Amino acid sequence: MTLLKIDETKCKKDGFCVRECPAGIIRQKDKDSVPQMIPGADQNCMLCGHCIAVCPHDALQHTLIPMENSPRILEENTVTPEQAIQFLRSRRSVRRFKKKPVEKEMIQFLIDHARYAPTGGNTQLLKWTVFTDEAKIKAMADMTVDWMRQMIASGNGDKMAAYIPRVIAAYDAGVNSITRDAPCLVFASAPEKYANAMVDLTIALSYFELMATAKGMGTCWLGLITMALKQHEPLKELVGLPKSHTQFYPMILGYPTVKYYRVPERKPAHIIWK
Repeated sequence: MTLLKIDETKCKKDGFCVRECPAGIIRQKDKDSVPQMIPGADQNCMLCGHCIAVCPHDALQHTLIPMENSPRILEENTVTPEQAIQFLRSRRSVRRFKKKPVEKEMIQFLIDHARYAPTGGNTQLLKWTVFTDEAKIKAMADMTVDWMRQMIASGNGDKMAAYIPRVIAAYDAGVNSITRDAPCLVFASAPEKYANAMVDLTIALSYFELMATAKGMGTCWLGLITMALKQHEPLKELVGLPKSHTQFYPMILGYPTVKYYRVPERKPAHIIWK
């Protein structure tokens, strides 16, 4: 049974689906013929949905991509370039959060939309590990600082950033610059042997972050925990990422205590024209 069914009464034989199929498994004999999936090519389908997305006539049905779960793109919801510029520029890394838990429904909402981020070959191999337990998040910060102390004590401190001693001193003074006392910590991870892992999970976290911004939430990427988690066994055990998921990055999430009113300038783009 073929995955693709085409309603010949709706099909205009324009060949959009043929040209847009990344796997090249839809063919059209001539301009007067209805496109068809190549026999036996079901296993080569990437399940990307390009075929049903590009057809303006709703002539295609994909067995594994139900039309009812593939809503139409509404022109009235398209953002203007000016809106997009402000939205992208106004995103900030948030480091101060309200003492307010993040609802499970909110986290689920953000992840559900982050899963639309592109992945290599539409593999969709990412997994999400979510922490909302204040004690566990604090323990991650403690273990990260412990790892820093061990690195310095072992003589490997020269391999770390020069600001690390200041981070430790601040932590001892009650300033948590590791997890920022955030009420939620999220890991996106992917299998060790997946070549596109870091690209995929970075894009997904960017989607997550931008949707969080749109919902009035704040986020921050956590580089210090990332470094510690690659080497510190107690932290690995506590976090417990899925087996073989050695490629990862964490992000904190919460309700920000601050509001921003301007979009600071950045360095000019360094472009090498060829």
